[in-house]
Amino acid sequence: MAATQNNAALPPPEKAESSHESDVEKALSTDGSSEEDIAPYVEQRQVAEAKDVTSFQGKLAAFTVRLSQYGVETRGVVPTPPEARNDTRFWNLLFLWISANFNILAFSTGSLGPAIFALGLKESLLVIFFINLLSAMLPAYFSTFGPRLGMRQMIVSRYSFGLYGSIIPSLLNLITFMGFLILNLILGGETLAAVSGYEAGHGGGLSWDVGIAIVTFCGYKVLYTYERFAWIPIVMVYLVALGCGGKHLTNLPPVVPASSVTVLCFAATIAGYMISWATLASDYTIYLDQSAPTAKVFGFAYAGFFLPNVICEMVGAAFAVSMNAPGNEHWLDGYKVNNVGGLLDEVMRPAGGFGKFCIVLLALSCIAASSQCMYSFCVSFQCIAPLFARIPRYIYSIIAIAIAIPLALVGAHTYYTSLISFTGVIGYWAAAWASIVLAEHVLFRRSYAAYDIASWDTASALPTGIPALAAFAGSFALIVPSMNQVWFQGPIGKVAGDVGFEVAFPLAGVLYWVFRTVERRVCPNRTA
Repeated sequence: MAATQNNAALPPPEKAESSHESDVEKALSTDGSSEEDIAPYVEQRQVAEAKDVTSFQGKLAAFTVRLSQYGVETRGVVPTPPEARNDTRFWNLLFLWISANFNILAFSTGSLGPAIFALGLKESLLVIFFINLLSAMLPAYFSTFGPRLGMRQMIVSRYSFGLYGSIIPSLLNLITFMGFLILNLILGGETLAAVSGYEAGHGGGLSWDVGIAIVTFCGYKVLYTYERFAWIPIVMVYLVALGCGGKHLTNLPPVVPASSVTVLCFAATIAGYMISWATLASDYTIYLDQSAPTAKVFGFAYAGFFLPNVICEMVGAAFAVSMNAPGNEHWLDGYKVNNVGGLLDEVMRPAGGFGKFCIVLLALSCIAASSQCMYSFCVSFQCIAPLFARIPRYIYSIIAIAIAIPLALVGAHTYYTSLISFTGVIGYWAAAWASIVLAEHVLFRRSYAAYDIASWDTASALPTGIPALAAFAGSFALIVPSMNQVWFQGPIGKVAGDVGFEVAFPLAGVLYWVFRTVERRVCPNRTA
């Protein structure tokens, strides 16, 4: 009798499941949010899995759906459907990239010309202007893929590299933006160390970068909102720096005349820094209106890449040249202790406490760039394999910050060596990758309508990837001899300077055109 009463007290399984489904539906409708409101940021697979009350995957999906209610983007690498691509605020793209590039890392990159490659101000400014003028076209052009295809940039890679071949650029992209995240953490920590009076490398200030994880955890909506305004205080900080130190800027002649080797090595660093954005460009345009004019998307993205990088890098080069001038010895002393953070701290010392406040703001500028690095790190992780794609994107943001902070502590002692080597190397692979994806689009597909979006994860329909991998690997046969890095100098690079990325782009494109033409004849059905 007691057993009967206990059984009667329990709800039938159907009722429990119904209750759980009701909870999921409430997560989509409470506080004025409807399923239509959050649909762009959540996958229908997650909504379906959330109805399973028994599995861990179902419980995780239910939690994910609830997060969507509060504006957290839970969509991973599944292409965004046309009805969800309806954001017409194209100008947000401009501010997104201005905030990401108007920071102290760009200032630091520009300072490499005079500080490391011993170039004069004129040579540094010319390299900065013309290399950015050309290389900014790549990430701006790839930004136009998002509205038309609704696909992440590494998913677009599958239409040339194939489903399995695209694992390689996804892994390289993951490493690239973890590297950028680490560089940002190091530079932010060094800049805060300049304010506190400690030497770089003690890890002071790195912990605040948990803010990066928060922005990345929330995803697209919060990221765009933050980046819309993040650039404003940083512009003011640069104006204060110019106001405090402008009268001490001087065009000091270089000790050694510029050579083609030093000019090309600096150019490779600038190009590598810019071209790397191409590998994530469409990640941030997949919700824009699918009928968006290509010229408008390209224009806003190009301005967002070109203007802040040129301004910050030129200002960095100007201060780096001037710190060696008579009367600016204190600038050089600050630079020797805490790199560009120490330099700017000395520049703004006349502003007193307000100058210290500006340095803190400048350190915080790393959050804007780092948030996008971490966001695309998470997306690239999901692109590696279907298993990784089933893990929600926001979980990878926690993993990323846990990896980055200890590595930043280790690498803080060799910042400039790390920056030069890193930006140079990523320029090689990113240029080869961009050339292959561009060749596929321009030479073979010729329009966005030629992409079978439904086959984005079907290996048998996508290209084999053999032509792309062969072209990618083949290009390095000439890239390696053309390298000129701290840790390696090829025979061509030793004489001519670092021309690795200049070689990578045309060679990879030509090789891919040859190999892909053969593949299309041998495998005519692999044209998704």
